Amino acid sequence: MRRRTAVLPLLAALLAGLPAGGCTGGAAGALDLKVGGAFGARPAIVFPGGKPAAGLQVDELATGKGRRLAADDVAIVQYTAHVWDGGENRLVDSSFNRGTPAAFPVGELLPGLDRALRGRTVGSRVIAAIPPGDGFGANPPHGIGAGEELFYVVDIIGAHAKGVTVGGRGGSLAGVRVSGGARPRLAVPAGTPPARFEAKVLARGDGRRTQAGQLVVTQYEGAVWGRRGMFDATWPAGRPKAFRIGDGSVIKGWDRALVGVPVGSRVVMIVPPAYGYGAAGNTAFGIRPADTLVFVVDVIAAY
Repeated sequence: MRRRTAVLPLLAALLAGLPAGGCTGGAAGALDLKVGGAFGARPAIVFPGGKPAAGLQVDELATGKGRRLAADDVAIVQYTAHVWDGGENRLVDSSFNRGTPAAFPVGELLPGLDRALRGRTVGSRVIAAIPPGDGFGANPPHGIGAGEELFYVVDIIGAHAKGVTVGGRGGSLAGVRVSGGARPRLAVPAGTPPARFEAKVLARGDGRRTQAGQLVVTQYEGAVWGRRGMFDATWPAGRPKAFRIGDGSVIKGWDRALVGVPVGSRVVMIVPPAYGYGAAGNTAFGIRPADTLVFVVDVIAAY
């Protein structure tokens, strides 16, 4: 559960297997530029003089052997994005500048980027020159002009399908009950909630332990103590969401409960206001300053 909106201008606006080893340097076909560097590392890009040719242009510099991206997948990527103007060709966004990969929901990206990535395999490096008509069109985000062309280098390092879950058993914590199975459900008791933060691993995975600063892929459900129903959840739509943990990007309760948990685990937590949204609450979700929150979270992957 995100605590605040991160400063990711281009990434935020985008939401309208095993890595291949070695380097991916070389000329980029019809794009007439060079992209060097190892898969998963910051690319070195040499732009030619002048602007790119008209129309969407896509090339694949390395082909991976992992899962093929399908509609509704969440792709985990390392990427850089430039404005290709034949002059400065300025960098406008990069996952490398933030220190963690990014999550790209296939089917909800810029049209040109979506066309470039759909059907590619994990372990692939894809480049795309995206004209305004296949990008932001006449209403780009701050920092990008309406007529400016974009250029992306995208390394696909992971993919997670709609409906992915860790499964496992249910359990209880301080009167909160969680059902087992592929999609757990919360049952929150009436009465006064606990005053202290509490968390419990209901099903322990066999993956590596998550670390502070990692991007963690999750499925989850959240409820407010004393109210019926949930205020936020990924399971109804089925598409997982990814959050960076351990650095204040999410609420304190998530940082405390999820850092150090093995991938593949199911966690339940009771989050009093001081570990949630505090005195400000969260009006978008209808959360008041005094509300205690309850979550069940499946930890799908960590990058």
